Amino acid sequence: MSNFTILHTVDSLHPKAGGPSRTVVQLCDSLVKNDAVDVMLLSQRMAGEPSASSISKTVKRLFAESTSRYSLSFGLPMRSELGSLVRENHFSLIHDHGVWSPSNHWVAQTARHFEIPFIIQPRGMLEPWAMNHKAWKKRAAMALYQKRDLETAEVLIATSHEEYENLRRVGLHQPIAVIPNGVHSDQHMTFSVSKSPDLKRTVLFLSRIHSKKGLLNLIRAWGQLKLDGWRLCLAGPDDVNHLSEVMTLAKKLGVNDSVEYVGVVDGEEKSKLYYSSDLFVLPTFSENFGVVVAEALAHGVPVITTKGAPWSDLESYGCGWWVDIGVEPLVIALHEAMTLSDNKRQVMGELGREYVRRYDWDDIAQTMTEVYRWVLSIGDKPNCVHEG
Repeated sequence: MSNFTILHTVDSLHPKAGGPSRTVVQLCDSLVKNDAVDVMLLSQRMAGEPSASSISKTVKRLFAESTSRYSLSFGLPMRSELGSLVRENHFSLIHDHGVWSPSNHWVAQTARHFEIPFIIQPRGMLEPWAMNHKAWKKRAAMALYQKRDLETAEVLIATSHEEYENLRRVGLHQPIAVIPNGVHSDQHMTFSVSKSPDLKRTVLFLSRIHSKKGLLNLIRAWGQLKLDGWRLCLAGPDDVNHLSEVMTLAKKLGVNDSVEYVGVVDGEEKSKLYYSSDLFVLPTFSENFGVVVAEALAHGVPVITTKGAPWSDLESYGCGWWVDIGVEPLVIALHEAMTLSDNKRQVMGELGREYVRRYDWDDIAQTMTEVYRWVLSIGDKPNCVHEG
């Protein structure tokens, strides 16, 4: 097997950057378990800012730093670092995560200039909801640089068949590989949190506190339920100051005493929070994958999410509810889930834990490696690749 070196690039690895800040790191950590693959990971950040943690000592992580947010907003640290990196290293391929950011454009431009094959993984940023959010900016960016960057990528990576279909609808015709994000399927074994019958049961929301995530719909649904013995726990970064609107609505509806915000959680603290919860809810308007759904299932927690996320299997495998977007569907699903016995929810949790093993990171990394080998003409086309 031929050895090759992959440069992964992403605009930000800040913990507040959402799912990609974790999944990009976890993908790279898993890729280097294959001795034939060397991985370097480049992102940009403000000097001294934190980044998502890595468990691998083999992935070489580099940060293009700046003391100026203005400079970061135009991707200038990334642009500068890329040039020197590519000159000093023999990269077989570049795998860029995300679109729209100037830093993403500099990656594509650099790859073209040095004639390095590159892959773009849009990470849900071309989904209909995302395209309609600040649509005029997206149209301008598409005309100026984004369309060319996408069309000159060797392959695009979609994390679900729904995202694949949406990429085709945008008018992209090159090969697209459908490869989901992964989850460490044994992570739920790390902790054992006993639940007393006398304690309140917990519905957990863990994601970015953002209007896209449907939290106002969730609070409105919670206001209609008002079931004794339950609390709604919200966790995640409030990077756009949406939390105040959420909590104001909870107070207006008279449910603020049963709604608690616990802040940003990660690592062991996050795992404990999942495991101590009885239900997980993601009332989102749009997800290309929704890694928090996989994480909840891996911890044995039944899930309620919307058809804005690609998780129809929740119902067919008996581990959750996949409902229409809106308040009333959430009310119905939450009421059904919350009035089940603890034993029934635990059975659903075990079914989810078994189901989610198909998203093991090592298997996903192997599939991604097969795509790399095919792009580099040293391997056959994997089954996950769909020609345009």
